[in-house]
Amino acid sequence: MLPRGRRKRHNRTAKLLIGFVVVLVLVVTGIQCNELRQRRDYYAEKEMQLSAEIEAEEERAEEISEYETYTHTKAYIEEIARNKLGLVYEGEILFKDEN
Repeated sequence: MLPRGRRKRHNRTAKLLIGFVVVLVLVVTGIQCNELRQRRDYYAEKEMQLSAEIEAEEERAEEISEYETYTHTKAYIEEIARNKLGLVYEGEILFKDEN
């Protein structure tokens, strides 16, 4: 057994060491929490950006689908025949600008 004076010093050293370890654990935990918060915010922002991109691509896909449907109509065929090929219906008069 240790004498009384040495026991008190030994207890005080142990208490200081335990206190230091507790403070160290709290500091490390605080730093980790801060890093996790930053990562969470980054991923939330990234998720919002990706959601916006997905929505834009879905709208684009819908427009492409509508255009594909339009290209199979008689109106589209007439438009292409008039504008690109210069065709007109029989008996139709075509007016051109002098430009």
